[in-house]
Amino acid sequence: MTQNTFPPVRTAIIGCGVISDIYLTNLTRSPSIALVAVADLIQTRAEEKAARFGIPRATTVDAVLSDPSIELIVNLTVPAAHGTVALGALRSGKSVYNEKPLAISREDARLILNEAAARGLEAGAAPDTVLGAGYQTTRQLLAEGVIGRPVAAAACMLSRGPDQWHPDPAFLFKQGAGPLFDMGPYYLTALITLFGPIARVSGATRITHPTRTVMKGPKAGERFTVDAPSHVAALVEFASGPVATLVTSFDLWEPYRPSIEVFGTRGTLIAPDPNTFGGPITVRNADDAPAITPPLTHPHTENSRGLGVIEMAAAIRSGRPHRANAALAYHVLDAMHGIIESAQSGRHVALEPVHGHTPTAAFA
Repeated sequence: MTQNTFPPVRTAIIGCGVISDIYLTNLTRSPSIALVAVADLIQTRAEEKAARFGIPRATTVDAVLSDPSIELIVNLTVPAAHGTVALGALRSGKSVYNEKPLAISREDARLILNEAAARGLEAGAAPDTVLGAGYQTTRQLLAEGVIGRPVAAAACMLSRGPDQWHPDPAFLFKQGAGPLFDMGPYYLTALITLFGPIARVSGATRITHPTRTVMKGPKAGERFTVDAPSHVAALVEFASGPVATLVTSFDLWEPYRPSIEVFGTRGTLIAPDPNTFGGPITVRNADDAPAITPPLTHPHTENSRGLGVIEMAAAIRSGRPHRANAALAYHVLDAMHGIIESAQSGRHVALEPVHGHTPTAAFA
């Protein structure tokens, strides 16, 4: 994790679900962060996390928002609450970092961007996996021309769905989730990191199983309704030229290794799983030479979730830009909505211009 040369930023986590463990693990180890409170609608859940990770307070959301000493909120609530909690944090004078997506609607996401700018606060969102060794090395290799000029990419996240393993998966099949909004941010953020902003998108969607069954945990056997498309295929056109295909699915029986393949004028690069921070990377050139696995040349190969929060802490103290910023997260959200709108209308959807920090801005 990044070392700091400034006083730690007083931080609270709102939302103590499954994903909070890795954030708590990494943020409590960072000298840039002073994790002072956790909050959840289920008080016992907040108390358990506070006891396990040595957090001074397990409290309520309102208490966190009203505490003037807290500078930064890490918002790990369910997607439907991302916008409300983030806006509450900003209006309470606190910077905010959301789990993905930034919000469910473009309208709430714009409010987050505008509120942060108006108040001189920082806003950002996961994923921060692209800050790890895998995608930073991939980006460097492409810039060095290891496969020539990138022409196209193929990205796939194919699975049977989180109902197979998650103890309470219904929210992952509601509007604002599904495979595109749940997993798509990893793939779209990775592609934007490699190629820059998206110009336009098109898509096709379906719901294969209108009802699903919880398979694991105390709710095993319970059935729930699927509201969001559970299989999404998209065409993503980048302003810099490459054209990518993206398929995200919770409907396919055999799991498929998540990957992004980049096809260039002189070869092919297989990038890492964008839901991880490390490698491997594989390069095969067009001259039929054996495939090579380049070494990772950047830090953070381990599960470093929270790295984006730590960079945000530096931004709060110094005014430097941070890469997992809300402008990038908004661009990803705009792309996902555009894919769904294209599927409904049968037309390409042009994306809004990127405002604020460019999505690939370096954190020097």
